[in-house]
Amino acid sequence: MRGINFLIIALSCIFISSCIPHKDTIYLQNKDYAANDTIPYNLSEIQKPYRIQIDDILNVRIKVLDQDNVQIFNPISQDGNLNASSAERAYFDGFTVDIHGNIRIPTLGQFNVLGYTVNEIEELIEKRLLEEQFKETANIFITVKLSGLRYTANGEVGKPGTVTIFKERVNIFEAIANVGEIPITGNKKDVMIIRQYPQGQKIHHLDLTDLQVMKSPYYYIQPNDIIYVKPLKQKSIGTGETAVSSLATIATIASLITSGILIFTRL
Repeated sequence: MRGINFLIIALSCIFISSCIPHKDTIYLQNKDYAANDTIPYNLSEIQKPYRIQIDDILNVRIKVLDQDNVQIFNPISQDGNLNASSAERAYFDGFTVDIHGNIRIPTLGQFNVLGYTVNEIEELIEKRLLEEQFKETANIFITVKLSGLRYTANGEVGKPGTVTIFKERVNIFEAIANVGEIPITGNKKDVMIIRQYPQGQKIHHLDLTDLQVMKSPYYYIQPNDIIYVKPLKQKSIGTGETAVSSLATIATIASLITSGILIFTRL
């Protein structure tokens, strides 16, 4: 009898510990129990302007009154492969930041853009154009954009890999949705963002089950971010994702133990 009681207690502990709590699977829970789910925030505080890094690809467009005078600055995509993807065209038509932080624009030469924002780069190019090529009356209009927001997602996501999204702002939920969602075995409470900085890489943590994540300075991803979703311990144990699967596993274990006891007692 004592052995049976011990077996029941052991199996009960396994069952309780193996089930993934429902609250760990739900995004954006109001854990402060406030009546209002609206999250007020100051965008300028949450997302600081992105500063260019090595290997970024910039799309530069220069417009003046007489466009024939700036054709050399503006690559013409239709001359390339029509079957190329948007990412491929961006790679061949854009200006890649080299290991020294420079880009080279035809006739204008090199610009060191490492650590600059796109707005600051526009000002640099406009200043040199006015000094060397045009007058104020040319009405120069310059746009500099990143050729897509590229990031990598690994771990417990549907389709791990590197993705490029052609938007200027992408939040963590959009980024994860583009790699196939986090399965039930993924740890939504501790999603890691590995971000590049001039001094090296830093790891930041996000709790996607908490509504307050929308206030985080890391809620919006940046180019070259790495998103890593850790597996829950239940996956490592291998006991099952839900109560039903856990019961099936426990029933199998109990059946094996019972069969072993019966065989042993008959010997």
